[in-house]
Amino acid sequence: MIASLSAKTEVLIEALPYISRYEGKTFVVKYGGAAQTDDELKETFAQDVTLLTKIGIRVVIVHGGGKEVTEVAGKREQHGGGVVVDGQGVLGPGERTEDVVQMVLAGKTNKDIVGRINRHDGNAVGLSGVDANLLRVRKYEEGGVDLGFVGEICGVNVHHLTMLLKNGIMPVIAPVGVSGEGEAYNVNADVAASAVAAALEAEKLVFLSDVEGVMAGGALVPSMDQDKADRMMATRIISNGMVPKIRSAFTALNAGVNKVHLIDGRIKHSLLLEIFTDMGIGTELVHRSEHAPVHA
Repeated sequence: MIASLSAKTEVLIEALPYISRYEGKTFVVKYGGAAQTDDELKETFAQDVTLLTKIGIRVVIVHGGGKEVTEVAGKREQHGGGVVVDGQGVLGPGERTEDVVQMVLAGKTNKDIVGRINRHDGNAVGLSGVDANLLRVRKYEEGGVDLGFVGEICGVNVHHLTMLLKNGIMPVIAPVGVSGEGEAYNVNADVAASAVAAALEAEKLVFLSDVEGVMAGGALVPSMDQDKADRMMATRIISNGMVPKIRSAFTALNAGVNKVHLIDGRIKHSLLLEIFTDMGIGTELVHRSEHAPVHA
């Protein structure tokens, strides 16, 4: 009993300097993967972000589509529609991406997240990029291919987000943007989180996904700067889906975000473990590795 209490005390003592350091700072969390689909992980995530707000950290969440967007899009594909998955899509004849995205992503998915956080007294409010022109976008094309209603972010309504944060409200954002013509466009959730963090000049941008972090030779890479990341991408140690995530991370860093973290959302309370322990559990991306202590 005494040993157990002592261990809990040590955890609190280890967390204390981080709590003091981050009070009043802004964290942007990209929420996706198993943490967004597993019921137990949903609950611990809601507890974690609520705890962060209770100790004075300003939290903004940008979430992906989870399995619900994929399932609805799959049903539409069976009936001749297009496929839309977490910010990237190719349309079928006559299909409009925003019909699927706004119905599921900005509707049920967003409100489920908000409701769960608020059951823990997290004071969250659900938004999409259409609200108050939060995410302004233009049509995105890749290699001359028309991806339908997929948008590229060209502006973030910082004033609206700052107003909410100053009043103790946690914005939970579905990555749907709006063009100058009033059209709704789907946006990749990683890119949206990066743009929001950059616009707010956040202290931290945290990506929750289903990987431990950046791996090299079977071992976790605890910290890297731009030069190291470029070398690892050039040699394909970093490849496939991790590449756009890394690029989004350094875009945010170069725009004023202090540090980016890639962590495994399949681990309970991974967000707290990364932020409030000396070594953390994932990979941190920093401006210059030689001057940055690990997981500070």
